[in-house]
Amino acid sequence: MLVSTNAIVFSSLKYSEADLIVSCFTETDGIKSYLLRGILKSRKGKLKSSFFQPLTQLELIAFHKNKGTLESIREAKVINPYQSLHTDIVKTGMVMFLSEMLKNCIKEEEKNELLYEYLEHAFYWLDQHDEIANFHILFLLKLSSHLGFYPDASDIETEYFNLLEGCFQKIETNNYCQNGSTIQFFKRFFGINFDGISSIKLTKKERLEVLNLLLTYYQLHLQGYKKPKSLLVLNQLFQ
Repeated sequence: MLVSTNAIVFSSLKYSEADLIVSCFTETDGIKSYLLRGILKSRKGKLKSSFFQPLTQLELIAFHKNKGTLESIREAKVINPYQSLHTDIVKTGMVMFLSEMLKNCIKEEEKNELLYEYLEHAFYWLDQHDEIANFHILFLLKLSSHLGFYPDASDIETEYFNLLEGCFQKIETNNYCQNGSTIQFFKRFFGINFDGISSIKLTKKERLEVLNLLLTYYQLHLQGYKKPKSLLVLNQLFQ
């Protein structure tokens, strides 16, 4: 079936000498993987390998067989090209981490308009702003709502955060309950949007502790979760 859809690139992997296998989150059909034959050698074709950098937003005309096999792309066009996401060294590190997380987290081959809209606007925001040190933390927190395990913040004033149950509570009830400064820093990310992240002042160590808390939370609630290999690179970027 010939489909016209917007899509966000999650990953591209070289296959044989001149081919790419590209994973995209499409607006119409969720996750799709495409085989792009000869794209690394062709200079005259409609498809350019530069179109398929992580988190690039595209308009695709593609053939979807919807049989769980690799699909094909007939045409691709970059939508509103990023200004800094693939050139700023700090942002490229962020892109590596976020694209790896998304590829691990999102598997469904089904339409999800709210998730697509969230990703679309989040990445444009990241491209257009400079104070981004806390972006990935708020991004993952908000992403958890689309994945079905956003923490219950109704008792956020209490001391403990129960990672297993995904809620704040007064007392420690299992080995997954944490309290202390990291939980207090974590609480600051609730109830804000991306414009508010610059108001959260954290040291590199504090930010890493909050991120590790959030990644542990993902590990507990996401089947098949894999620790991102790009985490080390990300942690070296922010002071």
